[in-house]
Amino acid sequence: MSQAITQPVENEERVGRSLWGDAVVRIRRDYVAMLCLTIIIIYTVVAITAGIIYSDWSKECDYNNRNQPPSAKYLMGTDKFGHSVVSKTFLGAKVSLTVGFVANIIAIPLGLLLGAIAGFFGGFIDDIIVWFYTTLASIPGLIRVIAIKFAFEGIVFFKGTWMEVDMSGMTGICVALAITGWINTCRYVRAEVMKVRELDYVTAAHAIGTPNFTILGRHILPNIMHIGIITFSLGFVGAVTAEVALSYLNLGVTNMPSWGRMIAEAQADIIVGRWWQLVAASGAMFILVLALNIFGDRLRDALDPKLRNL
Repeated sequence: MSQAITQPVENEERVGRSLWGDAVVRIRRDYVAMLCLTIIIIYTVVAITAGIIYSDWSKECDYNNRNQPPSAKYLMGTDKFGHSVVSKTFLGAKVSLTVGFVANIIAIPLGLLLGAIAGFFGGFIDDIIVWFYTTLASIPGLIRVIAIKFAFEGIVFFKGTWMEVDMSGMTGICVALAITGWINTCRYVRAEVMKVRELDYVTAAHAIGTPNFTILGRHILPNIMHIGIITFSLGFVGAVTAEVALSYLNLGVTNMPSWGRMIAEAQADIIVGRWWQLVAASGAMFILVLALNIFGDRLRDALDPKLRNL
């Protein structure tokens, strides 16, 4: 009897919440999603802390303890130069998280804007944007990034000033990933905007003479913003794995440790039984990518309006 009375109240409360409020409640009740979010936060804190503690990591070496196995002093051993593998793993987290965040903070707004414009206005503008992202999408993703990264080699903006930007390093990777990372967001947003623009409230806004860009900014973009959040979480994974692949190929970050460089260096170590650097780098990457993937999937489910009242 009590269940029959309380059930409608729960349904009314659920229906009364906004899409964003309902998504927050869903995520908070999902223990797996909260665990993954906790892992992501821990990685972020570790990355920020490592950047402060190991600001000059090249001096954090002990030539008298090179290639040491894991011990109480060196929890994950040392490399051939005497660097602590733990410190290199933490700095690798900083590189991966920085690249993933910066690349997506550029790519996602760009994809949202271009996709919204293409889907809303259609016609010639839509044809140009679709042709542009279709052309880029026809080239394999990693090949696109490598080609752009090669094009950035040796380019330095504002050289000799405090604003100096070396495109050969981490900045070049972020820009290369951003240039290629907006494509999927643009495609998804365009398809969603083409559906939203036919809804009654958009038609009513047109009927009373509301300018197109006002309709786009006030009525359409807020209703597709969840796509940007979802693609950000999933695109983060792609950026992290791409950075590791580039660093493994010696095309990534060169002035600090990264997981890709650690894996590349560990190839020779494995032959002689020094496994700890490979395990540290690949294990750290595996846990982060797994947490990002699961959290992205749970976030997508939480923001799906079709699942809201289930």
